[in-house]
Amino acid sequence: MSDLVPLTGEPLALDLVNTRPSAGDLLATPEDLLAWWALEVDRLPDEVPQEVTAADLAAVRAVRERAARALDQVRRGDEPSAADLEALNQAQRAAPAISELTWNGSAVVATRRRDGSPGLRLAASLAEAAAELLADPAVARIRECEADDCVMLFLPAHPRRRWCSAARCGNRVRVARHYQRHKAG
Repeated sequence: MSDLVPLTGEPLALDLVNTRPSAGDLLATPEDLLAWWALEVDRLPDEVPQEVTAADLAAVRAVRERAARALDQVRRGDEPSAADLEALNQAQRAAPAISELTWNGSAVVATRRRDGSPGLRLAASLAEAAAELLADPAVARIRECEADDCVMLFLPAHPRRRWCSAARCGNRVRVARHYQRHKAG
């Protein structure tokens, strides 16, 4: 992964979309995908595998692009492209999920599992996260960071939140304003 640190902590689908900041792509290589997966592992059903393929990366990036376009439309109150919605549905179907039943010695345990390669399973889980966010009424509250050079999206917990991160963009904006005020003096 580049020197850029991914923004995490938003709904999973937004964390995925935010892997394409204005300064580049944080999922440019399979290794980048593994690094991002490691950051998000507590929110995903599968452990991080030893490796992923270029095809796995392509599947995740396709979900990211379709989710980004659909979120951009839906958060503005517009109808998303039927092709984007169908692509997200197809990504989920590519690694179908079942509740696998096992006996643990005293009770039946149901564990959610998906078939397919690690990347297809990840893409399916991310498409499912995008579907949940797109159907959530909170999608209308998603905002784009107000910093001039930032394209990150966030779901504000507080209505006055203006930046993707107070430490990142918020601090930069405040420092720039301070500099502008004191530059002439």
